[in-house]
Amino acid sequence: MKHAAITFTILISAVVANAQLPDALKHLGGSRTSGDSGQTASGLKEALEIGTKNTVSLTGAKDGFFRNEAIKILLPDKLRPVEKGLRLAGQGQVVDDFVLSMNRAAEKAAPAAGNIFNDAINRMTFADARGILTGGDTAATAYFKDKTSEQLRAAFTPPVKSAMEEAGVTQRYKAMTSGMQSLPFGHAANFDLDGYVVSKTLDGLFVVLGQEEKKIRTNPAAQVTPLLRQVFGHQ
Repeated sequence: MKHAAITFTILISAVVANAQLPDALKHLGGSRTSGDSGQTASGLKEALEIGTKNTVSLTGAKDGFFRNEAIKILLPDKLRPVEKGLRLAGQGQVVDDFVLSMNRAAEKAAPAAGNIFNDAINRMTFADARGILTGGDTAATAYFKDKTSEQLRAAFTPPVKSAMEEAGVTQRYKAMTSGMQSLPFGHAANFDLDGYVVSKTLDGLFVVLGQEEKKIRTNPAAQVTPLLRQVFGHQ
């Protein structure tokens, strides 16, 4: 960490203070005088690109949400009485189908994050990069969460809505809750289905991104290029 912080300080003093990271990297790429500083900046950018690409690939694949217990979308707490009642009534499959359909919608929405993450990397300033490099194991995830959450929520809404319509999520929800009024231990709770799945998709994306970031920072096996090993191997 100490070595990385020193080299990054050298990098900051080597270029115009308000320049953005990609432009600075382009400038430094043609000169060897920047030495370790240019490699550190390039390594950080490479780490961010690999981490976000892996995250989108993992969450956007079939079962990327459904088979990952850390991010699997479950029924909201308000619908637990509904689930309990249906399972006691022998209709657990209705609940299972509904849960599966929500996760499938999230998996179809996740690829929309790719371009948004790339834009956030391209807009990164030296202050942002320094904070990521010298921060904790999930400093980059915190950066992306701060800079992209609003855009991601807007980008996820159309594909989630479309996927939920295609998968018949609303119909499954109605089927799941239609008989609950006659049961003594629960009632159908109204909630924004689209908004719920979008929020859970966003949460899951950042959970996986945090995991990928930690791997790159701390696990030599995840430092898949010589540049990553050179930069993060010192931390």
